[in-house]
Amino acid sequence: MLRQTVEVSSPFDSVNMGLGIRVLNRLVRNDAMKIDPPEIYNWHVLFLACASCFGGTLFGMDIGIIGGVIELPSFKDMYGLSGDDEAQANLSANIVSVMQGGAFFGALLANPLSDQWGRKPGLLTAAFFAGIGGMMQAASSGNLGCLYAGRFIEGLGLGGATMLTPTYISENAPRATRGMLTGLYQLFETMGAMVAFWINYGSLLHINGNATWQVPLAMQCLPAVLLFSGMLLCNESPRWLARKDKWEKSSEILSYIRKLPADHPYVQGEMMEMRRQLEEELSSVNGGKGFWPVVKEMWTVPGNRKRALLSIGLMICQQMTGTNAINYYAPKIFTNLGITGNSNSLLATGVYGIVKMVSCLLFLIFLVDTLGRKLSFIWTGAVMAIMMFYLGFYVRFSPPKDGAAIGGAGYVALVAVYLFAAAFQFGWGPVCWIYVSEIPTSRLRGLNVSLAAATQWLFNFVVARAVPVMLKTVGSHGYGTYFIFGCFCACMVVIAWFFVPETKGVSLERMDELFGVASFGDIEDVGVAAQHGGVGKAVEEVDRTEDVRTFGKA
Repeated sequence: MLRQTVEVSSPFDSVNMGLGIRVLNRLVRNDAMKIDPPEIYNWHVLFLACASCFGGTLFGMDIGIIGGVIELPSFKDMYGLSGDDEAQANLSANIVSVMQGGAFFGALLANPLSDQWGRKPGLLTAAFFAGIGGMMQAASSGNLGCLYAGRFIEGLGLGGATMLTPTYISENAPRATRGMLTGLYQLFETMGAMVAFWINYGSLLHINGNATWQVPLAMQCLPAVLLFSGMLLCNESPRWLARKDKWEKSSEILSYIRKLPADHPYVQGEMMEMRRQLEEELSSVNGGKGFWPVVKEMWTVPGNRKRALLSIGLMICQQMTGTNAINYYAPKIFTNLGITGNSNSLLATGVYGIVKMVSCLLFLIFLVDTLGRKLSFIWTGAVMAIMMFYLGFYVRFSPPKDGAAIGGAGYVALVAVYLFAAAFQFGWGPVCWIYVSEIPTSRLRGLNVSLAAATQWLFNFVVARAVPVMLKTVGSHGYGTYFIFGCFCACMVVIAWFFVPETKGVSLERMDELFGVASFGDIEDVGVAAQHGGVGKAVEEVDRTEDVRTFGKA
């Protein structure tokens, strides 16, 4: 039997925990929340989620900063973007999108590296690359090659972080609040974007010369430093350790982050579900190890194939909402809607960032683990479609005129942009990352999230590359751009309705049961087992050390 002592909490800690549980019970309403031990909802798991989520801030800072920087006069003069023809639009798109190229490869490389060395070292490496890339951009001083190289290197770090952060959190989080904690990734991303928008605005107002754009680019290093520092204080994923046959260490860490003894029925139940899942996975491919058996397991087992295709499809849908069209080119889009002047368009963009962050925060607090994943996809897809269609009709039939005041329809269009942003943060923004990191089986989680993240970056690249040209060529003022994205949003409602199973409150291991890959009928639910003071007769299997060695390696 594995044993682990747990720190004795002080009375002050007990009071804090009791208050936190009462708040959670009011906010999170699912079956797991009702039956799981209250000790598992503690500050340690919140800290590790927040520390790793600075990987999302990396992404948000880049989105917000580069979108504003490429509109700054000093940056345009330095890099030859002062014209208004298609060549300048292409150069602007290249500067923005080269980061997505690096992120695509970073997301793919993060899987084998983190599967071999661990989630924690992977996130530390991602932070290092992102920091180096940010410094290179700030120091480029008109050297386009250096700027491109810095953005590509930063992209390697960003891509790795987008794969690793949701994976790391989902493998540590309690099942009842997994959506809330994994969704912090999106919250930290929107926080980074919001801070970036205001950094751009402040630079324009208070800094002169080349420092106007150099300071914002240098500030991209800040979340990299915070990610690196925070992860030094965090533990490795217990589920990654289990895959590597390090069961004693896995039990020790799981006991620590759950704040329960290692022999507690809840911890034993989680450990047993891990073992059963690994056993079922290995039996499905006759115990094969290495890269190709894992690929075979993903695409030949129907339940795994469905999860892989669903993850890839959701990430395509996320990007085709058009959200990053607005994120990257918000100042230009607000100008097209009639908000004139650099300071005014950057101010409107800053408000856009606040709307995104507040909306995401409200969703994570009140709805993500209560409303669930499926309904969140459906209703937000419908709202986003309506907002995009309105923007298309406005730009087509009542476009803003130079020097003219913004009319009522223009103000409604501005509100539509903000409502679109809010709807995205209530569904397709955070929920995609939650979903793709929680549904894969243990052996395939890294590969599954890696493919999903790479897909996200690939279509992020497509959108970033295409939107400047679309805004100039797809109809007057680019009105067709909004109709295209609106149609995608409408189609996403249908996809979510028919193809997305609900997963709220389901443990990571029992996702295999949901997708028809494994059966846990003989194993009592961990929360029920904890209430009963044991995990039923199947608990005897936990003590069989020979079983640990039989199917723990992967």
